[in-house]
Amino acid sequence: MEYSPKKMQDLLDKNEFRLKKQFGQNFIVDENIINNIISKAELNKDIMVIEIGPGAGSLTYKLAINSKNVLCYEIDTSLEPILKENLKDLDNVDVIFNDFLKADVKRDLKKYKFNKLYVVANLPYYITTPIITKIIEDEIPVDKIVVMVQKEVGDRFKAQPNSKDYNSLSIYLNYYYEISKLMDISRNIFIPKPNVDSIIVCFEKRSDKVKVVDEKLFFKLVRDAFKQKRKNLRNNLKEYDLDKIEKILNELGLNLNVRAEALSIETFAHIANNLVIK
Repeated sequence: MEYSPKKMQDLLDKNEFRLKKQFGQNFIVDENIINNIISKAELNKDIMVIEIGPGAGSLTYKLAINSKNVLCYEIDTSLEPILKENLKDLDNVDVIFNDFLKADVKRDLKKYKFNKLYVVANLPYYITTPIITKIIEDEIPVDKIVVMVQKEVGDRFKAQPNSKDYNSLSIYLNYYYEISKLMDISRNIFIPKPNVDSIIVCFEKRSDKVKVVDEKLFFKLVRDAFKQKRKNLRNNLKEYDLDKIEKILNELGLNLNVRAEALSIETFAHIANNLVIK
């Protein structure tokens, strides 16, 4: 497969394809960036890859060369002839034309044998968080996620306490995965050029999850604590036993005047675990 803005545009024109804004379509045309993604994902022939939103197949082609199998989910059926042309030399790629958010991925995976499962994708910006949430909630057995996302969103994913981007989503995702930034991506490598820059973020499944007695209570506590970000815990957690929470915080050298953004995931877990003790 050949990579360049002109080659991509010629291919789209040849197939009379029109980019659809509602699907967040921005196709990568820089082979160096794609090679970097492949390198940082650390693929091998024992790894199965899920790609969400393959677009014209620019990343898909390199994923297939470097992994055992690639299973793609593409919502736009008008991309079928383009994907067929770009992937015609490969026998280890399957494209399911379906909305990933509605797909039964665990069922789709049953026909494959693999040692590890990765998600590697240039995610549509408008559904980045729902995609990662689905992976978690559907218990899809993903070992690693390497995805290109809008920089602002990626900054929230990997945010740490006492930073402006730290929020309840940061804690939710970091409970399941160790998250790091791999590289910055310029908006100039896409057709069409988006209005924002991107980053590549890596999620590695945690083998050392923080101990939580009641996950439902833990996540509710976190969401409520961040309900109004500029307010302290005393104001955001009024429906809880504040005397008990204050006692727990005092043991950690804190009090109810602290804001949620100052608390680590371990501190939230400690509070939640003590709240369920009768």
